[in-house]
Amino acid sequence: MNGLAFAGFWRRVAAFVLDEALIMFVSLQFRTHFIADSLPHRPRQIQFFLGLAAFWPVVVLFRWCYFAAFESSPLRATPGKLAAGLYVTDTHGERLTFGRATGRYFAKILSALPLGVGFIMAGLTPKKQALHDLITECLVLRK
Repeated sequence: MNGLAFAGFWRRVAAFVLDEALIMFVSLQFRTHFIADSLPHRPRQIQFFLGLAAFWPVVVLFRWCYFAAFESSPLRATPGKLAAGLYVTDTHGERLTFGRATGRYFAKILSALPLGVGFIMAGLTPKKQALHDLITECLVLRK
């Protein structure tokens, strides 16, 4: 695995921002067209809270499927990572399984605690691995 170009912290941040923008756009379209339309005869305040209650589980499910499916696909990357010239592998250079990509997605919860220190590790470790990468034995590489 010599000669690999590990993805730096800021390039990973850029990919994340692009992915989040895409996820937000799709999620808001879903909320606008499906959830809000299903509550037309309710007072506006009730529509808002019922819409949120129905909306967030869908967003969580969508986010998980988005990251796990794209990172375990032959592309090995989300659209944001592709745009930033990045891809994800296991530590042996192999494509992630959907199960490992799922573990990587949920391990990001630990990276966020406390104060996102696990994400910051991507700028400090020799292979530019965040905590969730270390837990799941993954690498984010530049093409």
